[in-house]
Amino acid sequence: MQARSLNDYLHTDAAMAQLATHAERLLRLQQLFEKTAPVALAQTCRIANIKLGVIVIHAENGASAAKLRQIAPSLSGAFRSSGWEVTEIRIKVQPLDAALQYAPAAQAAVLGEAGRASIVRLAENLPDGPLREALGRFMARGKP
Repeated sequence: MQARSLNDYLHTDAAMAQLATHAERLLRLQQLFEKTAPVALAQTCRIANIKLGVIVIHAENGASAAKLRQIAPSLSGAFRSSGWEVTEIRIKVQPLDAALQYAPAAQAAVLGEAGRASIVRLAENLPDGPLREALGRFMARGKP
């Protein structure tokens, strides 16, 4: 039995074929956008959709959206000269990837031998008091 490609599966069903064709169009338009737009905008913006000649572009932030609005007429011209039917460009502020906005959970730092030795020396040279006690508890809690 011969293996079938993903394209074969996508183009078998009419709805999936239509979706795959639209995705291919978006990809080609995104590639053209990346060639046409300034590098900084190409990195912070993406083509979100095209329907009935209206291209929707998502900008990562307000500054990128403002710059896109300024160059929208030249982008329309570039798209048209490449064979795309463009009647309007709509720009929306939408972060590129919401998952990237959340920083990963902080990991506990590992205190090396030199750091441990420095804290022990510091604690030994401190007078009796709350700081010396706190350093002692800290070192006892973090014993390797």
